[in-house]
Amino acid sequence: QVQLVESGGGLVQAGDSLRLSCAASGRTFSRYAMGWFRQAPGKEREFAAAITWSGGTHYADSVKGRFTISRDKAKNTVYLEMNSLKPEDTAVYYCAVDPVASRYAERDDAYTYWGQGTQVTVSS
Repeated sequence: QVQLVESGGGLVQAGDSLRLSCAASGRTFSRYAMGWFRQAPGKEREFAAAITWSGGTHYADSVKGRFTISRDKAKNTVYLEMNSLKPEDTAVYYCAVDPVASRYAERDDAYTYWGQGTQVTVSS
């Protein structure tokens, strides 16, 4: 079993930055990709960013150029640096583990384990 714990969410103003962290523990896969998803009130969960085991990255168009995903393998942690935040970025952000290490998966059913989520609220 894998446990994922997100942190770093909060209330910020439009144009501000936040960095989310997701720490993995437990029986992790030897190699795995990671993803960040988000779910706004009344909307379906959507893909935001993914990073492969080798460090390749992929972003949703809505966050490209503003968000950066990275990982620290030694710490089993993935990060989401969010800049130039907009009110429409308001959502609960979730990290997830994809056991296919080389894949950039945008579909949430590709991910095996999920964190509990962290709230990001951007005021205008």
